Amino acid sequence: TRHNISQLDEFKAIADKYGATLRLTRLRPSGRGADVWDELHPLPEQQRELYDWLVRNGEGVLTGDSFFHLSAFGSALPGLNMCGAGRVVCLVDPVGDVYACPFAIHDRFKAGNIVADGGFEAVWTDSELFAELREPVDGGACTKCSHYDSCRGGCMAAKFFTGLPANGPDPECVQGYGEAALSAPGRTIPRPAVDHSRPVRSRTRVSLPLTVKRPPAKACNESPLG
Repeated sequence: TRHNISQLDEFKAIADKYGATLRLTRLRPSGRGADVWDELHPLPEQQRELYDWLVRNGEGVLTGDSFFHLSAFGSALPGLNMCGAGRVVCLVDPVGDVYACPFAIHDRFKAGNIVADGGFEAVWTDSELFAELREPVDGGACTKCSHYDSCRGGCMAAKFFTGLPANGPDPECVQGYGEAALSAPGRTIPRPAVDHSRPVRSRTRVSLPLTVKRPPAKACNESPLG
């Protein structure tokens, strides 16, 4: 965030002290992040500071697919440098629903359910959503930008939850196109039908008897879906 981006060296020092690998991730405007994104996402000048730090330290720091939009500053950063949603990453929630990305908990990005749709492998290989996401991407207006081949249009979730089109610029586009898109009239901010980031309070309480025929030798030997 804009408040701790100056502490990257200190984060790295803590990780090095314990022989761990530092992993940085980007604040997305989804879940509870939507409530604070406007106030906390890095400022434009801090994006450059972050890019320069990752160029110096990126080989020893994990970033996943968080910061490939910064590649428009220059050369591509170490790491995936593309949106991995439905390609190399997805999310399975507590009830078995499979979403394309941990930061895109919304019906638009729900690929199926591992209980109702034949298991994870079936969802991963046969989902229409994942097939769509694995097709070549139309960069829209971004293809006119000379940096498109580096940043690939930025983060799908960040665009979706700020009301920007999928083929539009990333809201934190380092060339300034995102700021212009955010100021355009007519944006609609989508809200997820199920918000996993906040507790759900039931109006009714139902007591269910718990019957255990035999205790498992290990807790992990018992399937929660059985």
